Amino acid sequence: MTETGIHYLDARGPEGMRLYAIGDVHGRHDLLAAMHRGIESELEYAPSSDWRIIHLGDYVDRGPDSKSVIEFLIEAKKRDPRNIMLAGNHDMGMLDFLDEPDANGLFMRFGGVQTALSYGVKLSSGGGWFDRSDDTLLHGHAALVDAVPQTHIDFLKSLSFSVTFGDFFFCHAGIRPGIPLESQSPQDLIWIRDAFHDHPGLYPKVIVHGHTPVPEAEVMANRVNVDTLAWQAGTLSALAVAGADKRILTVTGKAA
Repeated sequence: MTETGIHYLDARGPEGMRLYAIGDVHGRHDLLAAMHRGIESELEYAPSSDWRIIHLGDYVDRGPDSKSVIEFLIEAKKRDPRNIMLAGNHDMGMLDFLDEPDANGLFMRFGGVQTALSYGVKLSSGGGWFDRSDDTLLHGHAALVDAVPQTHIDFLKSLSFSVTFGDFFFCHAGIRPGIPLESQSPQDLIWIRDAFHDHPGLYPKVIVHGHTPVPEAEVMANRVNVDTLAWQAGTLSALAVAGADKRILTVTGKAA
């Protein structure tokens, strides 16, 4: 059977528009700021008539400064709406926790404690395993609700789940094979792994994503993964596209 779809080698960005897609940040404000400085230098010394900087989600948790990451992104979008931010599962997990302090949910189990610390709040519980009715956790939750500015909550709620430019489709985790791109579920777009990674065929567009950490950016025929474990390894990666030209950009900093 002949595969239909776009192969990475043939994929092109929109005419006259440069694209940058940045992988999972996870509280590494230092690396995000460094990546933006590098991109701004490129745009200054090799101007493009148009551009988009697409952030692929997971701005919070695990790393040390989620609060500053969100503030940085809010300011970037305010400065120029061509800065685009997509939703990651951790970003939605933070909203879920603020709505209801699920002691055993994503936020508490996978890095939300560090997120809370960036807002000056210590989250803990009385026991070794979290209890939904734990007074210690509930008090911490209340303090975090007070500490997180409404602008940060509004930002998280405003995040889109996908965007497409040229021959590329951008999302946090990936897509469900066999489902049209415009019909993908938000759950899959921020959570999917195996069914997406293991699909051998081409997709209607090249899928650019993060969510699943890899030692270095992974370029496949049908997808590009730019989650290089920034919070721990100290490497933040991005895909840069200009017409048919495609490159991986990296910035490095201190490993955790």
